[in-house]
Amino acid sequence: MDCFQKLEALVDGANADAIEEANALLRRFKDRSEQTTRAIDEFMLDFKTLVFVVEAGEEGFEKPIRKLARARLAKLKQLANVPA
Repeated sequence: MDCFQKLEALVDGANADAIEEANALLRRFKDRSEQTTRAIDEFMLDFKTLVFVVEAGEEGFEKPIRKLARARLAKLKQLANVPA
């Protein structure tokens, strides 16, 4: 399973433990470019929001935030596949 598949699985099963795992997986991309670093920060903000919503039991907000986190992850994947 590649890094992005693991991140997608973390989005699907969002929980507090997943935040540290996502940070560890993304560490390898941090120094690529300012744009990639910004995309990582945007994804992590949305992912942490998703975890908060899941943990708080706010089911009405879970689907749109999960969709947003997936969109940010797709953007990050595209940036990461572009040579630095």
